[in-house]
Parts: sequence; structure tokens; C-alpha cells
Amino acid sequence: MNVTCADLQAFAEAWNRHDAEALMSFMADDCVFEASAGPDVCGTRYVGREAVCAGFCDVWSTFPDAQWHSPRHFVCGDRGVSEWTFTGTRSDGARVEVNGCDVFTFRDGKIALKNSYRKNRPPGLG
Repeated sequence: MNVTCADLQAFAEAWNRHDAEALMSFMADDCVFEASAGPDVCGTRYVGREAVCAGFCDVWSTFPDAQWHSPRHFVCGDRGVSEWTFTGTRSDGARVEVNGCDVFTFRDGKIALKNSYRKNRPPGLG
């Protein structure tokens, strides 16, 4: 089974619901999430279902009102891309609004790698 643009849309909708269980239903058993922020060249790297789920939940902890607007998806074989506009308010009250994208690698109908990128825009300008 191949991942489709409809699958990526359902994945995006689960992000906006802050639904970790639904998100994990799209992920491979040995999945990897490379978050856009973090100390490493890849951001922060989460490996395995438990760590990836925790990484997803960390996003909502940092931005309790996080939303990904106007998602646009592209799938070609075992790779895919979702573009979006992220909005969220940090716990310190700083508002963030930036464009970004996720680059996916698929395996056996599941997301094996979710690699996230977003523009570097100072908080409060969005």
C-alpha cells in the first residue's frame, strides 16, 4: 500500500487536533522524527515510536495552540512533502507564524521519517 496525498492530509488534520494516537497510526514501527528546532544539525532527532510520540507531544507543550494551516501535499513513490503555515503561541506569550514543510520517507505504507523544516522568523512578527 502506498501513502497518498489524502493520507498526508489526514496526518495534517491529526496534528491540528493534537491527536498523538492518530498521528502514530501513520508511523512505521522504527520511525524517526527530526524536529525543526534543537541543538543538532538536524534539529532534534527522535527515534522509535515512543520517542517520536513524545517529540510530537513536545511540540504541543511548547505551543499549546499550535496549528498548521493551508497544507499542500506532494507524493512521489516513497517520498513526500507537505508545505504549511504554522501558527502558535509559546508559554511566554510570544506568537509565531512561519511557513515550513515536512519531507517524508515512506516504507510499507507508513511514514518512516518525518523531517521538519520551518522559516527562522523572530517571535512576535507573525
